[in-house]
Amino acid sequence: MPSENTARILQTLAHNIGLARQFVEGHTADSFASDERTIYAVTRCLEIISEASRRLPNEIKTRYPAVPWTQIAGSGNVYRHDYEDVLASLLWNTVHKHLD
Repeated sequence: MPSENTARILQTLAHNIGLARQFVEGHTADSFASDERTIYAVTRCLEIISEASRRLPNEIKTRYPAVPWTQIAGSGNVYRHDYEDVLASLLWNTVHKHLD
């Protein structure tokens, strides 16, 4: 059974995955790309997902080896530090193809 802290981290992950999906709902890739507010909101969700993934204990990560934990953690560096290189299409694809 996960600790209270681990449970909170998992809830944070699930909540922000849900929010990111909710924010893009009703958008096309083109309408998303032109909606700065939604891009900002989705980027923030992905930053939080990245940071929360870093805080998970290794026991959880090893239990789910198919999840690309290193890439998830590393993506936050891109969102935070290379933000001018983050394309709307990257965010769109992340939400639609990688948040399962």
